[in-house]
Amino acid sequence: MEALQELRAGSVASGVAAVPAVSAFRQAMSSFPTGVTVVTVATGDGSMYGVTVNSFSSVSLDPMLVLVCLNENSRGIGLIERAEAFAVNVLSAGQRDVARWFASRHRPDGSMMFDGVPFEPGVTGCPLLAGAAASFECRLGQSHRAGDHLIVLGEVVALVHRPEMEPLIFHDGTYKSPRRGDGSGRFTRLLSGRLG
Repeated sequence: MEALQELRAGSVASGVAAVPAVSAFRQAMSSFPTGVTVVTVATGDGSMYGVTVNSFSSVSLDPMLVLVCLNENSRGIGLIERAEAFAVNVLSAGQRDVARWFASRHRPDGSMMFDGVPFEPGVTGCPLLAGAAASFECRLGQSHRAGDHLIVLGEVVALVHRPEMEPLIFHDGTYKSPRRGDGSGRFTRLLSGRLG
């Protein structure tokens, strides 16, 4: 509360609204729990790509549309445009290593990126990761540049849902399980208080 009052006081005193630092923005955004997904794509020539993404949302029911936000420098954007399709794999609680792997800048390029990661091609040809809580196969709709990211809209053409699988959550810079949280029960109590 004091920090907010200081920020407000500083901006009022100077007559100019203070622009938050990127680090402050990141820290504040880390208080918002998100699911964890891996966006995958495969093209007809055998090129493959996957990347961990937590900016994923449903957009519309009719037609069924979802969106993902990808860094404008992502190698996957060109492949998604070529394939005109992508898949969003919602990771389950036991897939922390998968999330870390596809977030790593040191993973190999191309199909070697998927070595040791069980998957099967979906109806679009895009990799569907084994053990995911859900997978959405999408036909590329539109894309819109927004800052340093590209908002990619896709129409869902097929899906797999495993409701018995607990999803993986990302909160406060850490992967967590909704039931187990960080081991302290703090995250579970937080959810129970909001949902109960």
